[in-house]
Amino acid sequence: MNLALFGRTVTDQLLPYIQEFIQRLEEVNGTIWIYKSFYEQLEGRIRFATSPDLFLQASDLHEKVDFLCTIGGDGTILDAVALTGNSGIPIIGINMGKLGFLSSISKDEILPALEEIQNHKYTLENRALLQLHEPQDLFGNFPYALNDLTIYRSDLMTMLTIRTYINDEFLNSYWADGLIVSTPTGSTAYSLSCTGPIVTPGSENFVITPIASHNLTVRPIVIRDDTRIRIVVEGNGEEFFVSMDSRKEKVKTGRELIVTKAGFQVRLLRLPGRHFFKTIREKLNWGLDARN
Repeated sequence: MNLALFGRTVTDQLLPYIQEFIQRLEEVNGTIWIYKSFYEQLEGRIRFATSPDLFLQASDLHEKVDFLCTIGGDGTILDAVALTGNSGIPIIGINMGKLGFLSSISKDEILPALEEIQNHKYTLENRALLQLHEPQDLFGNFPYALNDLTIYRSDLMTMLTIRTYINDEFLNSYWADGLIVSTPTGSTAYSLSCTGPIVTPGSENFVITPIASHNLTVRPIVIRDDTRIRIVVEGNGEEFFVSMDSRKEKVKTGRELIVTKAGFQVRLLRLPGRHFFKTIREKLNWGLDARN
């Protein structure tokens, strides 16, 4: 089993778990690739039987690894998606943080999880992404998001007017602090905190959710994911922010945004018994009733 490791930061508390992970891979004669900046934080703090190979981008891993394993939280997975792009490398998320909705393997389950993966006891889930077509000069060579594209104001004193069209048919003008376009994966993230619905993975929908709408009758709406979303942002301010997952850019007021479903999907590894409904019950306390 050949694995690539990706992470952002390393704390002293995480070192024993990472050491356990490395040691187990070495025991099964797995080849280890480590993201260069992550390795620089591990060097001298983790013991390696042999020096690992290093990588900077997904093309360095082409046909060399079976999985990319993220060490961190859900934010680390979002960064890994920007790294792997359309390479098709499946992502394994090991949760070293708190919630761990996407990174479903806890740090205490590393060894049994690796054994299940080695024995091919897993499922690969395809997750849809958003693609920003216009403006073309944003987000470099990766204008994609696994969770959501969010528009929000740059001036705390100014409200935005966000005119939104679905396949060029007018949907609504949102008078709000911002607007979220989320995938099913992102429906349990920022959109959920703004009263958006939970949408199951693979449902082939997007969710449009206003942020702090100034119109009480406006509510989130679920649309098909094969539609073209056109957005024009107006307001008294000269610019606003657009974010795609953990990355953000400033955009001039009046510029048009065009969003569609991306032409590729991300593959996330799921172990037996880690079903979506169980995850939302455990991670979000969904359906929890104190009377029971």
